[in-house]
Amino acid sequence: MAIVKHKPEEKIRIQIKKNDQVRVIAGRDKGKSGRVLSVDPFTNKALVEHIAMIKRHTRPNPAKQIKGGIAERESPIAVSNLMILCPQCGPVRIAHHVENLPGGKVRRSRVCRKCGLTLDKK
Repeated sequence: MAIVKHKPEEKIRIQIKKNDQVRVIAGRDKGKSGRVLSVDPFTNKALVEHIAMIKRHTRPNPAKQIKGGIAERESPIAVSNLMILCPQCGPVRIAHHVENLPGGKVRRSRVCRKCGLTLDKK
């Protein structure tokens, strides 16, 4: 009997975004850091470069030019086990700074709780 996994209807708001530098604070890769490749708000997990590596056995498929063998790739890690890296301070918590722009628009940016440096690239 196959087990069907359903995603929950609600997305969880995650403060970590793609291309952020993060450090693992819990689990088998504790202390390692890497760049976020993707974030899944439904499962509350993120894919981080060179973190939580698993071995995947693949069958060769000449039609798709897939060479068989054992391939290593990243597996998703829970966002609760990650902390964003500030370029000055290291692993930090995130605060949000709200900036009112002309025309009634509002811009929210993520800032470091320790030094106040903006973590968004824009």
